[in-house]
Amino acid sequence: MSTLAANLARYGEYHRDRRNVATHLLGIPMIVLAVEVLLSWPVWVVAGLPLTPAMVASVAAAAFYLRLDLRFGLAMAALLALCAWIGLQLAALSTALWLGWGVGLFVVGWAIQFVGHAYEGRKPAFLDDIKSLLIGPLFVVAEVAFLLGMRQELHGQITQPTPH
Repeated sequence: MSTLAANLARYGEYHRDRRNVATHLLGIPMIVLAVEVLLSWPVWVVAGLPLTPAMVASVAAAAFYLRLDLRFGLAMAALLALCAWIGLQLAALSTALWLGWGVGLFVVGWAIQFVGHAYEGRKPAFLDDIKSLLIGPLFVVAEVAFLLGMRQELHGQITQPTPH
C-alpha cells in the first residue's frame, strides 16, 4: 500500500459514518480557509509582490501533498492557492472583518466537525495523530474524487478491511 493510501486509510478509520464524512466535506474546507485567512496578515512586500505567512504555509503544505501524490498534490496546491488569495483579500479589510471571518469560519468549521464525530461515536483522528490535521483536507479532496468516479483503484485500497 502506498504512503498516500496508508495515510488515507488510517484517517478513514475515524470516518466510517457517511454523516461524519458529509460534515467533513463542509467543515474541513471552512477550517482550511479560516487558517489561511488568519495567516494572511501581516502582508510583506517582497520584490513588489505580497507575501504572507499563509502563502509560506501553503507552499510547505503543497510540497507535503505533492510528495504523497502528484494529482492530489496539484489539486491541493490549487485549492491552497485559492484560499491564500481569499485570505489576502480579507486581510485587506478592516481588522474586525478580517478577524471576524477568520475566527468565525474556524469556530463554525470545528463545530461542524465535532457534530460529525458525535455521529461517528469516535474522537477526531488528530487526537491520536497530529499529522491528521494535514491529511484531513486531502481526505476531503479524495472523497470528492471518489464521488466523481475518479481514482477508484485507490478508493478500493483504502476501503478494504484491515487484516487482524
